[in-house]
Amino acid sequence: MSSSASIRPLRVTHVGPNATADAEDQVAVEAPLQIRVCDTEVHTVSLTMRTPGDDADLAVGFLFTEGILRHRHDAANVHLADNVAEITLRKGLKLDLKRQERHSYTSSSCGVCGKTSLEALRMDAPPGQRDTLQVSTRFLSGLSLAARERQAGFLATGGLHASALFGINGDHLLIREDVGRHNALDKLIGAAFLAELLPLSSHVLWLSGRISFELVQKAAMAGIHIIVAVGAPSTLAVDLAVEHNMTLIGFLREERFNIYCGAARIRTE
Repeated sequence: MSSSASIRPLRVTHVGPNATADAEDQVAVEAPLQIRVCDTEVHTVSLTMRTPGDDADLAVGFLFTEGILRHRHDAANVHLADNVAEITLRKGLKLDLKRQERHSYTSSSCGVCGKTSLEALRMDAPPGQRDTLQVSTRFLSGLSLAARERQAGFLATGGLHASALFGINGDHLLIREDVGRHNALDKLIGAAFLAELLPLSSHVLWLSGRISFELVQKAAMAGIHIIVAVGAPSTLAVDLAVEHNMTLIGFLREERFNIYCGAARIRTE
């Protein structure tokens, strides 16, 4: 993502050990997106700070990972205008307002800030299933380079997170970027949802930063079994991954990484 809507040129002063100089830099855009759901009425369900671009993916992915949308046909229409994404539900489907114990504002750094209880964080993700899915250490060692090469926004600004989806044969399928880690993943899952690719049980999710509870929760909702990240996980993220029989890998550095759970899916090669 490197469109004019997502990146803004700014004049900066570069300071070095021997001199300063005026220059132009590229900075990632952060702007609000209001997500609305329309059944017989219009409901505002979230206001998130995001990087413009792939807004339909973001809104649909958010609503799916929140348990509002279940199937592709649940979203009859997606309308985007003036930093508003409005999703019209299929006829007969109603928004369950009692289940929406969510805050009305989401920052770019936190997707669950403002939840009223820890119980409200645990969406009804499908239970972890036993499977024979395996990937090799050689496959994992090449993921970061493959993802970085496709991070157009990060390469231009240095200020965007990314979520990338790979097939276990090494094929790159999708990548989405955003100033918010959770937004990047919602965009990725939303794109997969709209393309009717869910569940993503035969795919590997790569994350550009640390692994938080909310990211594992969103991945579990999408049926993902293997998460690989450049950064570290939190204890709550590991606990949730164990609960859903997921493989969690952190500190991926070419041929080095830590397996926090689900080691049976990793084949030494």
